[in-house]
Amino acid sequence: MNCAPTGRSSLRLRAIRALYQGIEREIVREFCNVSERTVLYWIERFNEQGIDGLISKRGAGRPRKIKREEVQRTILKLVDHPQDAQETHWTGRKLHGYLKEELKMEVGYTTLLRYLHEENYALRFPRRWPENQDEELRAAFLEKLEGWRNDPEVELWFGDECGVEGDPRPRRRWVKRGSHPRIPYKGTHLRASVLGAICPSSGQLVSAIFEHCQTETFQGLLDVLASEAAPTSAKRRILILDNASWHKTKRLYWHGFEPAYLPPYSPDFNPIERLWLRLKSEWFSDFIAKTPDELWDRICVGINGLLLNPSSLKTTCAITQKI
Repeated sequence: MNCAPTGRSSLRLRAIRALYQGIEREIVREFCNVSERTVLYWIERFNEQGIDGLISKRGAGRPRKIKREEVQRTILKLVDHPQDAQETHWTGRKLHGYLKEELKMEVGYTTLLRYLHEENYALRFPRRWPENQDEELRAAFLEKLEGWRNDPEVELWFGDECGVEGDPRPRRRWVKRGSHPRIPYKGTHLRASVLGAICPSSGQLVSAIFEHCQTETFQGLLDVLASEAAPTSAKRRILILDNASWHKTKRLYWHGFEPAYLPPYSPDFNPIERLWLRLKSEWFSDFIAKTPDELWDRICVGINGLLLNPSSLKTTCAITQKI
């Protein structure tokens, strides 16, 4: 009764409790100020469904002033094309104000948000996207990648470097309004580079940690990769990389791996990028390293945590049509 979501539900529960205590049904009816038929209905619902049968369900409410067709035709069109209203983007408040002041639509702010949620819209931070991409090169690379994926004699690997800093990466959290949460940082610019290569089909990850990236450190990764990569029946092992200068040095020894390079400005085609995001999110949120050893130890903990679950690595770095 105390946890009932509404007063009506609590009243029904009190009535059933009174009947269990032996109070006559007529007295319960008068106390609740309902008809005999209503009390019998409550008893029937309780016998069939238990307590859940007495909890009031939310009604349909008033009919909508704005039909769904108008929402799709007007509101969603504005959301998808804010430039039609000389805007670059919408916030909830800005969109609500525009609809009321410019289009004279009678819609509440919470109702507008509910309409957007019903149409599968949500607030998201936009992803930074380079403007210098060559779509023809990207399409050609995807076609080549698809051919490699369908070739049973080819084993694909993806390599990349990731910079990890000692200062924490603040994350959003629930706090009391008016409070000012703080995350300490050293400001000493501690930084380490994680070099890695992953085979999405097997989930095998090979990595190494260095102070910075250059030809010699990348050669070190190739040496580790050659010694730790599991034997395979594939006749070709292709290592796909970005266009960093140290990936193309002529003196590199590839240990039988064939280098292939992504189109310029196409990190979205490299699935190991998602692995680096996961590493930073799970092990470096609000973490502060006061010394280089603490930073390196934390990186080792994170990499070992990833290595413990190859199936999760396969899911994280799975090659999809959109990569």
